[in-house]
Amino acid sequence: MNDGNKGLAPANTRRGFLKTTAAGVISFPMVMRSQTLGANSPSKRITMGIIGCGNQAEHDLKQWLPMEDVQIVAVCDVNKASHGYVRDTQFLGREPVREMVEKAYAERSASGTFKGCAAYVDFRELLARKDIDTVAIITPDHWHAIQTIQAAAAGKDIYCQKPLSLTVRDGQEMIKAVRKYNRVLQTGSQWRSTTFLNDFCKAIREGVVGKPQRVVTYVAKNNFTGPGPGWQPMPIPEGFEYDMWLGPAPEVPYHKDRCLYRFRFGSDYSGGQTTNFGHHAIGVAMWALGLDETMPEELWNMGAEFPLKGDLYDTATKVHFGFRYADGLEMECVTSPKSFGVRIEGDKGWIETNGRKITESSSPEIAKAVPGAGTAAQFTAHYRRFIDCVKSREDPNEPVEIGSRVSNVCHLGNIAMQLDRRIRWDAKNETIAGDDEAAKMLGRPHRAPWSYKV
Repeated sequence: MNDGNKGLAPANTRRGFLKTTAAGVISFPMVMRSQTLGANSPSKRITMGIIGCGNQAEHDLKQWLPMEDVQIVAVCDVNKASHGYVRDTQFLGREPVREMVEKAYAERSASGTFKGCAAYVDFRELLARKDIDTVAIITPDHWHAIQTIQAAAAGKDIYCQKPLSLTVRDGQEMIKAVRKYNRVLQTGSQWRSTTFLNDFCKAIREGVVGKPQRVVTYVAKNNFTGPGPGWQPMPIPEGFEYDMWLGPAPEVPYHKDRCLYRFRFGSDYSGGQTTNFGHHAIGVAMWALGLDETMPEELWNMGAEFPLKGDLYDTATKVHFGFRYADGLEMECVTSPKSFGVRIEGDKGWIETNGRKITESSSPEIAKAVPGAGTAAQFTAHYRRFIDCVKSREDPNEPVEIGSRVSNVCHLGNIAMQLDRRIRWDAKNETIAGDDEAAKMLGRPHRAPWSYKV
């Protein structure tokens, strides 16, 4: 390992965890009585901790911060503060996000100041706090399962960003934990709660295009390219706990294009745009067609492309796979300039959406069925739904089982593309039938001492 961590006790050991318990706290929360905050308080104010302070956290915070019945009391990230996210102008990490939270609350306080948000390096310190009701897990995908399982065991309700899991096995273990500990989990796939797409899905279920015959889901092109074969390790930046960032993933040299937002394109941490945008697009198609409770029987490669061997990035540069359900309905997922979208073709015509507008096959009946258009504000309902379900104990719009199935279709698609052959899903045994090589790809080993065990 790069000696940027020299002299530090590893954060994922018991000794390191205990040593950093005090050191990892950047600021201390105001002392609040248990009856002041929490799901069971008279005010019903929900306290929240944010795990992961990068690009998506910036978006998610804009939804929760204005809510009067939510208070963010802690944030956590292995990066203290830096640029290097999606846009050069973004300066994120635990310190900037803590400041963002405190500034938002200060603007609403009579004194004009607020110092009630703590910042941690190790997510376990945040989970150990008894005054936190919920956590938002906004970390790279390879952390989702372990953090969700530990959060559930700690009695926290969970908002976990999509894709819900890194592997099929991850999803299976997440379901067990959420149900064992009776927690609420909302998958962070915001399209599920928009009125606009609800109307789109309702129209399809009511037969606006007739019997669906073909479905196409669109995913975005890769928005970053790797350094190519022959890349060289780089020094670990000051303030970045790289070993903790890797966590359960293999121990490998640091490179800036591996981390922060760019984790998306390395298969040790993510499934590429297949799982990133694919979870959105395939999830909407499953929702519209009433397929949330089932899985496709067969999946196959349709011409996917991958980076050169030896590149730092190894997820598909062009996504294209097909899958078929038991009733014969076929779908495909493909990289497109449309970025995100769903097209459903039936025997009466076709209809397509990118989430904000509808195009259709010039049928007055279809055009009239889904009026209006989506807006940027439409996503607030998904975040609001999570908070309401924490209070009511109802299942949210994309609970752990559905989030897991949507992710699983993406994972199986990746396996079919990587192996360039058809694979068959055995729903009864939750495995790939008759293909040992493919079945081994349903899970990943964890780097010690990380595991699913609590």
